[in-house]
Amino acid sequence: MSDKRSFIRNFWKERKMVGAMAPSSKYLAKKMLQKIDFSTAKVIVELGPGTGVFTRKILQKLSPDGILLVFELNDSFMKQLKKEFKDPRVILIHDSAEKIGEYLEKHGLSEADAVVSSLPLANFPSELKNRILKESHRVMHPNALYVQFQYSLNAKKHIKQFYKHVEIAFTPANFPPAFIYYCKK
Repeated sequence: MSDKRSFIRNFWKERKMVGAMAPSSKYLAKKMLQKIDFSTAKVIVELGPGTGVFTRKILQKLSPDGILLVFELNDSFMKQLKKEFKDPRVILIHDSAEKIGEYLEKHGLSEADAVVSSLPLANFPSELKNRILKESHRVMHPNALYVQFQYSLNAKKHIKQFYKHVEIAFTPANFPPAFIYYCKK
């Protein structure tokens, strides 16, 4: 099944988990990853990859000794990801983003160099949103980058509670157009 058809089907089926009717564009993917220093980023965590648009781009840039932990709760998307991503650098995790620290520890990793999130925070209750943001912040080393995209600025207040430095960019070259948050501790 194509990425686009899969997204549409999952959007209508699971509106709380899937925030869009179409996969992210290559323009959004480029903008999401542009501030990650892949020469030093060895441990990257991806939250809510959907059909793997960002996952593919991360793997193109990730060093041979890098690790990518990918958290996806949607059964259909996880099935697709398992079929496509056989790369030994990828650890696919069918569990909640709230458990980042648990899985880093399980795989002998102490901190993340970057967290890339496509989670539809606007669809989540405040408590869940806060737990995910808090755990993402907790597992990042001091100079790590948290990158999040959203279709509105309504998550800005929540994100700024956890990150001192928040830069916001915008790309109209996505459906729908998206805001990108680049955050540091």
